[in-house]
Amino acid sequence: MSDLDFTSRNVLVVGGSSGIGNGIAHAFAARGAAVTVTGTRARASDYANEEGSELDGLRYVQLDLSSPTALEEVPFDLETLDILITSQGAVRYGRAEFEIDAFRSVVEINLNSVMACASHFRPLLATSGGSMIVISSISAFNARRGNPAYASSKAAAVALVRTLGEAWAPEGIRVNGIAPGLVPSKLTTVTTENEERRRKVLKQIPLGRMGTPDEMAGAALFLASPLASYVVGHTIVVDGGKSLS
Repeated sequence: MSDLDFTSRNVLVVGGSSGIGNGIAHAFAARGAAVTVTGTRARASDYANEEGSELDGLRYVQLDLSSPTALEEVPFDLETLDILITSQGAVRYGRAEFEIDAFRSVVEINLNSVMACASHFRPLLATSGGSMIVISSISAFNARRGNPAYASSKAAAVALVRTLGEAWAPEGIRVNGIAPGLVPSKLTTVTTENEERRRKVLKQIPLGRMGTPDEMAGAALFLASPLASYVVGHTIVVDGGKSLS
């Protein structure tokens, strides 16, 4: 059996209705896993014909993590859980994050809801000896002049990975993370759909191109597999070399 065969494994991708999370969900499904994804819309069909949102073959559950009680109110019906991936994210542009209400709303999704998911699914992960993977960002490692909430919440998510990794390893739970660089998604359209901004960022990436959800999925498959059985508390940077200088 291949180390990347996830047959009979149950995977939950929070925020897996689109973008990086959706790419990761399909990568696990293609390797035999039963995959559940969440999104904020009422039905999977509400994402029909939307680029980056392919939900065929995935189980869909509506979950709006802007509500602190959302996890308690949603029936996931998961008897077992082997892999938890938190890929939810929020950002506010136009310097809105300098206002405290916007700051709090971004931190609620990017940090607080990650911890809420970790706590909620911890018993299932402990039973299975499972793996948790937190999707953060390379914004965790640099200043983001216009986005104080996004940058600080992603930095905190990296710290959370280290802390939970150490705290929960004795229970058999491996917690790790992925910090993507520029990948086309709903959160990055301000750059990817602006020719001048896109060209400027591409010049800063040694590989000279944007990443893809599939490339982020490769790191997730590795971290969840036996190949990473001794990897705990680390966030892998997958950015085409952008953060090297």
